[in-house]
Amino acid sequence: APSTFSNPVVWQDFADGDIVRVGDVYYYSASTMHHSPGAPILRSYDLVNWEYAGHSVPRLDFDNAAYDMSGGRAYVKGIWASAFNYRPSNSTYYWLGCTEFNRTYVYTASSVGSTWTKRARLNQCYYDAGLLFDNDIPYVAYGNGTISVAQLSSDLTSQVRAQTVYTTPSSIGTLEGARMYKRGNYYYIWLTRPANGQYVLRSTSPWGPYEQRQVLLDLPGPISGGGVPHQGGLVQTQNGDWWYMAFTDAYPGGRMPTLAPITWSGDWPVLTTVNGRWGASYPRPNLPWRPVASMVGTDNFASLGHQWEWNHNPDTSKFSVGSGLRLSTATVTNDLYSARNTLTRRIQGPSSTATVELDYSQMANGDRAGLAMLRDSSAWIGIRKDNGVTRVSMTNGLTMNTSWATTGTGSEAAGAAVSGGRIWLRVNANIQPGSGRTATFSYSTNGTTFTNLGPAFTLNNAWQFFMGYRFGLFNYATTALGGAVTVNQFAMT
Repeated sequence: APSTFSNPVVWQDFADGDIVRVGDVYYYSASTMHHSPGAPILRSYDLVNWEYAGHSVPRLDFDNAAYDMSGGRAYVKGIWASAFNYRPSNSTYYWLGCTEFNRTYVYTASSVGSTWTKRARLNQCYYDAGLLFDNDIPYVAYGNGTISVAQLSSDLTSQVRAQTVYTTPSSIGTLEGARMYKRGNYYYIWLTRPANGQYVLRSTSPWGPYEQRQVLLDLPGPISGGGVPHQGGLVQTQNGDWWYMAFTDAYPGGRMPTLAPITWSGDWPVLTTVNGRWGASYPRPNLPWRPVASMVGTDNFASLGHQWEWNHNPDTSKFSVGSGLRLSTATVTNDLYSARNTLTRRIQGPSSTATVELDYSQMANGDRAGLAMLRDSSAWIGIRKDNGVTRVSMTNGLTMNTSWATTGTGSEAAGAAVSGGRIWLRVNANIQPGSGRTATFSYSTNGTTFTNLGPAFTLNNAWQFFMGYRFGLFNYATTALGGAVTVNQFAMT
């Protein structure tokens, strides 16, 4: 194995991470907002090479039909900074997160890749929660500006006690993104100042009083054009070393997991910097190297792996896998943002290419199917079928406002007649952080010779949608249900 590693350790969108070690295995849990299944889990053995391992929330079962696109939509709701931990006393993994309506849900599993089960709904919001098991007692640190600690019942279904433990001074601004740890005689609450600082609180009691220290502020990050690494959490290796996994804002692609070593001075954590910044590289953790599955490559949809997440909860009667991904139309709409069963995949940075082989022979009149660059400003390449005629189309101008209501359903920027029932669609996406990044669209009728279609699509790099751009596989009806397509292969290079 090489002697150093480079940041970001994962150049895909995995924000608000919580990181834990169980034995000699590391797990990282992240935010997914409106995507389903939610709260993905990555696995690593060396903190550097990661693979998809599971999802803590199999379906967004949050007592709101908008997650099913019924009577509304749930864009940018759902799963944000949440807690993930392992409890040795019962060999159980826990996920805990607040959704809208001031509700907190608890899911559990016996292993990260097994079926997770909803265990509790607490009718209060543990905002940006961090979960600690201390002598098997569950504590949650949470809050925005005003930081509180709650003790939960042993089964995490009710609150035993809660109190405010720290009020952020106005000179700092706001602190949130809590994680809670015990080291030696001290309890620590790890807090972010979005989006450019990290602070830590320390006390000998979970209930305080807490002292505060600044860990970093305005520290240049390792991604050219990206932001200051912050939020995330701490983990101690089996060798006793400590590491901090933050994320770096890197839009239009999203927020990328970024790793650095931590030392301790007088029982305070100190970030190891390189020439006054978060290192673009560091010496590798002193951990054994083990191979993990690649986060890119080719998928023939023998099954639906954890690299995939739907835009909102899918209609499970309208898709199947096994011999390709079969997508039957699930929604009659002229708005991709309101169509169910769009299957999404994170884009690999700093740039990558997605190619799909699409069988469109069973499309119905009025159907639209293809490959999208999906965010609050979107474009796609795909097949339009109207009056028995199929054409390949590059469509742009799909937009939402900051309330995530659709403001543009798009129009064709370029198109060409095609026939034969099979086509290859390709998007090359540059998600290096900054403005003016573009994606280009092309197609092939033989799988080898590709023709560019339409203008380059400029990606929106504002942060407010939180999720970065994703590749999206879609099929929706504008006239009537009944049509279908099959994605025989998806390849990301």
